[in-house]
Amino acid sequence: MKIDISILKVLVYFDLFQYPLSSNEIRSFLDHHVQENEFQKALNALESKNKIFLINGFYSLHNDLSLTERRMMGNKRAVLLMPKAQRIANLLYKFPYVRGIGVSGSVSKDFADEYSDIDYFIITKANRLWIARTFLHLFKKSPFLKNNNKHYCMNYFIDEAELLIEEKNIYTATELFTLVPVAGNGSMKNFFLANEWSHSYFPNRSLPPVKEDVKRSDSWLKKLAESFLNNKLGDWLDNYFMKLTTKRWKKKEEEQKLNTKGERMGLKTTKHCSKPNPIFFHDWFLSNYERRLEEMKKEWNL
Repeated sequence: MKIDISILKVLVYFDLFQYPLSSNEIRSFLDHHVQENEFQKALNALESKNKIFLINGFYSLHNDLSLTERRMMGNKRAVLLMPKAQRIANLLYKFPYVRGIGVSGSVSKDFADEYSDIDYFIITKANRLWIARTFLHLFKKSPFLKNNNKHYCMNYFIDEAELLIEEKNIYTATELFTLVPVAGNGSMKNFFLANEWSHSYFPNRSLPPVKEDVKRSDSWLKKLAESFLNNKLGDWLDNYFMKLTTKRWKKKEEEQKLNTKGERMGLKTTKHCSKPNPIFFHDWFLSNYERRLEEMKKEWNL
């Protein structure tokens, strides 16, 4: 029963994204260690009872061919987007105070549809997050990117002073384990080391390796720009941009503004982080996941 519940947890989670999984993917996301033969035996038993369905090499809670076709098409699109994501990350890394970049969101999970953005997780120098974020977002709004800015979704920033993710749950653990490091100076490796708590959720997975070719040396222009702001002026400017951005986003939340996807807009801001407000998706998703999981447990008599 323990392994059946663990398999169900994984399938329910990814079913909320309409994403069937291979047997290796399911096993890697289990919440406890299990022998391969025991795991395969449990999968086969669940399939024989029509509790799960194997279609084109992927397991799902639904006997629906369109889900696997959607996944395979999405995988192909993501492969085509990753080189662009790498090029953009190399460009963004040239901006002052950027210390590490990872691709997040659906593309980091090898999936993209025709509407997919490319999301970036960005680490900045300590106490310079808001200067870095402001420069990057001004660039994103430039006429140069007018018809291409959906590939520049810089929606999650932390700085080197606080690399530990505050929210420790299955959602953030999944995001950690699927983050793809693409540029940095060593801070991405430090980030993963600071968040080893995530292994308690997925003990069968390894956190993403940071390859040597991810490291980028700072250009002379980047060093020069930073030299002008490594002082009290930079301290003041970083605090000013934080207060200005926080005020603007609080107004958006009060007005209940929606983004292009129809989702509530919100931003959680501190001196060391800028990230989507958890109450507008993160918390909703977790409660929806728990509700669906309990429904399926009853259906499976677990």
